[in-house]
Amino acid sequence: MARKFLERAETYLLDVVDGTRRGTGAALLRLTLGGLSYVFTSIVQTRLWGYRIGLLKHHTLGCQVVSVGNLTVGGTGKTPVVELLARSLAENGRRVAILSRGYKKKKKKRGFKRRLKDLMLGRVDVEASLLVSDGESLKVEPMFSGDEPYMLAKNLPGVAVIVGKDRVSSGRHAIRKLKCDTLILDDGFQHLALKHRLDIVLVDRTNPFDNGRTLPRGLLREPIRNIKRAGFIFITKSNGDGAVELSTRLRELNPTAEISECRHCPRFLKYLFEDMQEDLSWLKGKKVMALSGIAVPGGFERELVIHGAMVEEHITFADHHRYSLQEILDIVERAKELNVDAIITTEKDAVRIPHLQRRDIPMLYLRVEIEMFTGQEEYHDWIRRICLE
Repeated sequence: MARKFLERAETYLLDVVDGTRRGTGAALLRLTLGGLSYVFTSIVQTRLWGYRIGLLKHHTLGCQVVSVGNLTVGGTGKTPVVELLARSLAENGRRVAILSRGYKKKKKKRGFKRRLKDLMLGRVDVEASLLVSDGESLKVEPMFSGDEPYMLAKNLPGVAVIVGKDRVSSGRHAIRKLKCDTLILDDGFQHLALKHRLDIVLVDRTNPFDNGRTLPRGLLREPIRNIKRAGFIFITKSNGDGAVELSTRLRELNPTAEISECRHCPRFLKYLFEDMQEDLSWLKGKKVMALSGIAVPGGFERELVIHGAMVEEHITFADHHRYSLQEILDIVERAKELNVDAIITTEKDAVRIPHLQRRDIPMLYLRVEIEMFTGQEEYHDWIRRICLE
């Protein structure tokens, strides 16, 4: 009940911010949020100034640290870029660990004896950091790790994944216990406690900077001008035409960063509960139900339609929604009423859907990877430089 209330509140607030919600109450709330936005911006800029002059301390761990992040809250397609980067570095001989905050993960409880034993053996503090994968095997369920870290751990054998608020502590564990020499900060552009070698920033071409305002009046985590800290910018959700207007603006804001235009390219469909997959051509002419709990569900539905699916209904939930068994059973019953051929969801959602024994209707997820239109040479040059240092 509390979860549903929070999701409704989140949806209402987003409707107020983007102007969809009308009325006196919404207008007054927007005015209040505008005032809070000025306060938030002041705090963000003061914090950056503190790090710049040395009042706040950067930690260096004696290894390569690369951050992947964005200026806005959610929706830029960050996870496939983190996966691409980790795979590129690992294939070039680096021992990689991904450090993530583990958004909306469930805290794993430990008894006193377990905490004492972990302390005596020098294990990572699971209250602050949780080992999702040591590069060889998965260590926890997605409810404890968060969906994106679990996805990354599952798709990246040989790459360690650790979640926790204190990424300095997580990084030390990765270096000392897992012998890692390269750290990737997932969603790390604003995480300044750990000194970065390179900042990669993602900008969604379809909605680059939302309404141009910082939280809570807009979706910006910091002012647009701060993108000048980036060393490499990915323009995501592009179509390959050069994104001239956005590229020009980014170049004005950051004259030195490399800029790459890319898109999230569907590769195949995979069954949720069976070790089988289908080519994308399988969708052609199929009646399907779409299911998603992501920040920008419209792009997912468009991909299904582009590949020939007839989307009878798209059931959406709030971003990072954790499905209950009853919700999935109700969705299956609805799909049977619509007489669809399959339920199609996203890879992020797939790790949050509880296992079903019954097989009334096939459930598959869309596997997506990054395809770069421009900037490939510059990207690989960055990888070579990181790996040679």
